[in-house]
Amino acid sequence: MMRILGKASSINVRKVLWTATELDIPFEREDWGSGFRSTQEPEFLALNPNAMVPVLVDGDVVLWESNTISRYLATRYGDGRLLPGDAVARAKVEQWMDWQATELNNAWRYAFMGLVRNSPAHQDPVQIAAGIAGWNRQMGLLERHLETAGDYVAGGAFSLADIVLGLSAHRWRKTPMSERPDYPAIAAWMARLEARPAARAWLPDEIA
Repeated sequence: MMRILGKASSINVRKVLWTATELDIPFEREDWGSGFRSTQEPEFLALNPNAMVPVLVDGDVVLWESNTISRYLATRYGDGRLLPGDAVARAKVEQWMDWQATELNNAWRYAFMGLVRNSPAHQDPVQIAAGIAGWNRQMGLLERHLETAGDYVAGGAFSLADIVLGLSAHRWRKTPMSERPDYPAIAAWMARLEARPAARAWLPDEIA
């Protein structure tokens, strides 16, 4: 059976779990990471030398990087679901996945580490305020896109872009911050996502 290595509280692990659940792929999940088995163990490093979760083991296939794993699952098992075969339609999904992994992630990192994880190295109030402002600015970009995109990020069909950005938007809504704009298009889109059984399984009440 397919194995997914990584603790379920990890946002990147949840990308893979949500994708597999949407596609009805049977899997076993193993707890690795902070609070569980160390990713520095030789067994894990043999699978991912970066010592980071998630890792997918699918027969002889071993993959790391959450977006890459999600693309693999959708391509191998999705039969056109979640990731279109058409080059243009696929690129529209992947551009938003890449934006999440680069621009959006970089915007929220300092504020999230300080406000949620209470990291001693991320307690500068000026940098936290700048992080909140940058995070809200990036979410505003998503808001403007969703105002005209259709029901989902890449248009009329639910896709991998909605999974990776849905998890990020959930984190944004759950983080206790001093200022969070009212973004109605994001709220309506999240309501559509939360109606999906797979989403309800992997959008937790608590974030970590």
